[in-house]
Amino acid sequence: MPGGAITDVAATTDVERIEAPVTWKAYLMCAFAAFGGIFFGYDSGYINGVQSMPYFVRQQTGIPIPPADASDDVKKAFALPSWRSSLITSILSCGTFFGALIAGDLADFIGRRMTIIAGCGVFIIGVILQTASAGLGLLVAGRLIAGFGVGFVSAILILYMSECSPKKVRGAIVSGYQFCITVGLLLASCVDYGTQDRLDTGSYRIPIAVQMLWAIILAAGLFFLPESPRYFVKRGKIDRAGAVLARLRGQPLESDYVQHELAEIVANHEYELQVVPQGSYFSSWANCFKGSLFKPSSNVRRTILGTSLQMMQQWTGINFIFYFSTPFLQRLGTIDNVFLISLIFTLVNVCSTPLSFYAIEKYGRRTLLLWGALGMLVCEFLVAIMGTAALSNDSVVRAMIAFICFYIFFFATTWGPGAWVVIGEIFPLPIRSRGVGLSTASNWLWNCIITVITPYMVGEDKGNLGPKVFFIWGSLCSAALVYAYFLVPETKGLSLEQVDKMLEETNARNSSKWVPHTTFAAEMGLTEKGTLAKEIVEDVERKGSVV
Repeated sequence: MPGGAITDVAATTDVERIEAPVTWKAYLMCAFAAFGGIFFGYDSGYINGVQSMPYFVRQQTGIPIPPADASDDVKKAFALPSWRSSLITSILSCGTFFGALIAGDLADFIGRRMTIIAGCGVFIIGVILQTASAGLGLLVAGRLIAGFGVGFVSAILILYMSECSPKKVRGAIVSGYQFCITVGLLLASCVDYGTQDRLDTGSYRIPIAVQMLWAIILAAGLFFLPESPRYFVKRGKIDRAGAVLARLRGQPLESDYVQHELAEIVANHEYELQVVPQGSYFSSWANCFKGSLFKPSSNVRRTILGTSLQMMQQWTGINFIFYFSTPFLQRLGTIDNVFLISLIFTLVNVCSTPLSFYAIEKYGRRTLLLWGALGMLVCEFLVAIMGTAALSNDSVVRAMIAFICFYIFFFATTWGPGAWVVIGEIFPLPIRSRGVGLSTASNWLWNCIITVITPYMVGEDKGNLGPKVFFIWGSLCSAALVYAYFLVPETKGLSLEQVDKMLEETNARNSSKWVPHTTFAAEMGLTEKGTLAKEIVEDVERKGSVV
């Protein structure tokens, strides 16, 4: 066989026996992969504080650092111009957009694990350039290159964890990725806080250089973790898929649990290949957009769902807080220590996210997204109303900060992890790497758009919306609420293969009531010995050998 020697794979018709019981080994393997969220979060967060550091502002603008007794007008003028702030912040997202798209291809060619390791290498190169920078050009180039690395990692880590995690804890484990993002944001805030008053290049070079540590740890650890078993099935290497699955589930290869799960993955992949046959490289991309817009299980509907879900996550306005809260709060002129407030925002984010580990498996993805959008829109409208009506009142400002914290809480426990969990679950194996790549690219595209336009919306030399910008975020959260109600399905407790069947048989609003009633192995064909039909295994191996 082109892909391996396995032809007899034991299968089952019992929907409860398609996966082995959860072990600590599976938890730890997948939890380590989530560590990649730290350098994603850190790289996104450090720039918030650096842009307000006196030495960095002086270096980038040439404006002298104002003395302590300077007038408010002089202090407000000591800031990066909107265009420069926009460029420095958004160029990372530009790189991640293209990195996520490229990663979808690489993950099918060289594997999920090696794509993530390659992303770490690219990221380190970008960080070195940023650390060496003393002006705008090299800093922007470094952030662009680092963005490619972050795009690789952010897209394929989700794919890797979703394909390796047991179904009962998949949501919690992928939520761990979002938690690590928040930890990265917190670490960035702490490092920024510690170096903000330095009047040398160490003020910004130390926060930048620290990032290399996270990438080195992730890349080194991944060398000891297995590849995704579903990647090997896609490449037709059934024997290697079985060996990896046994390692992940802590069972011998001959175990019924391992055999049944392997049979289900193989049978589902063969089914999907019959629905949308594979072809050339370009047709494999085109497959992401095939099918009817009115059929929830079609590839185009899944692609639209994944990309629009990530768009909605960005529309919540959360990155306004983590990218621009420090300069925004400075412009309000009513808060003494804006770095401390930004640190508090990040702490709320970190402390809230672990609640999603339990909630996303207890209440489901769809429920969390609905209630999260409702909670965020209420908080954002309240902040906008209070800030517009009485911004000069200290009590009102404190109330605004409190409701921003509540808003962060709702995001961190719902849309933060929820959007990442869902995009890792909704795509069939033949297009999964590209579907997740497109969805992640959408996240970064809208991240880039928002980071480009936000300085122009709130900058005093431009739109000068001030707190009124929260009317925009609140309105977009209202759109996210409607979107989640009509389009987001419930995938809690289902294997990735069962999610495929659910999307074929029901719609988003009724998805929480759906229960699996058969296996793909039973549908595709079992022998009298209870094994998957030999021709199915051989066909997957044959087709995989030419992917």
